[in-house]
Amino acid sequence: MKRVQAGETSLFTLLVNKYHERLMRFALSKLQVETDAEDVVQEAFLAAYHSRQSYSPEFEFSTWIWTITLNLTRNFRKKESQERTRQVEYVVRTNSTIESDTRPEQFLLDREQSAQITVWLDQLPEPQSDAVRLRFFGELSYEEIALAMDCSLSGAKRRVKLGLIKLSEIAASQ
Repeated sequence: MKRVQAGETSLFTLLVNKYHERLMRFALSKLQVETDAEDVVQEAFLAAYHSRQSYSPEFEFSTWIWTITLNLTRNFRKKESQERTRQVEYVVRTNSTIESDTRPEQFLLDREQSAQITVWLDQLPEPQSDAVRLRFFGELSYEEIALAMDCSLSGAKRRVKLGLIKLSEIAASQ
């Protein structure tokens, strides 16, 4: 990112390639619609690029882009809930098509389980839901979660732990 700030803007593509997939998995887990998730991730990269001169090298680029993405997904959901209510199509986080070696019934079961997990995550308080999504969909470490969510390391661990406990309680009650 320092080199991008110094004028080698073509290098920003390397950062996009490095973080795009993980950011998409996180955004898709939160927004549930692939086009919305893609829009938010693209907006996050655009925001980072346009604000490149304000980036502080004392922080990791990953922390910066995760924080931007987290805030944009939260803003998107708030905006969507205020503007309209709509039917949501759940998408399997890695691929919505049947792989050649996957039996159709297994594909449907995986898709149903993914949809159920999303419903359960939406029942958690947002900080816990976001922490669980960052940990398991974004594959962030606890340190990265703490930085992205602007909380302590123990706070990040606690949010994930409480989220998982509540998820297990929700699952057991159904």
